[in-house]
Amino acid sequence: MTTSDTATLLEDAADRIADISRPDLQIMLRRAALRLRNAAAVSMDDDLEEVLRDVAGELGMTRNDTIRFIVREWMETNTYLPVHNVDEDSDVDGTA
Repeated sequence: MTTSDTATLLEDAADRIADISRPDLQIMLRRAALRLRNAAAVSMDDDLEEVLRDVAGELGMTRNDTIRFIVREWMETNTYLPVHNVDEDSDVDGTA
């Protein structure tokens, strides 16, 4: 079942909420929750996965947190996102 199929089923259920059975609604909601839970997964080539695992281990982060960190750094470096400025009085907890 594709994402659009799931979305269509949920929209249809919302339109006829009084007519849909509780078990059918539970199934649709569980499918939607599963899709949301798995939406963060990003697949990479094997060589990239290996390096990503190594970097995540070095940084003490999860794979997904490492991907977020790398993408954020790249976006800040290339001015797609504003850079977080740290001044003398900022509290950095020993990291700068």
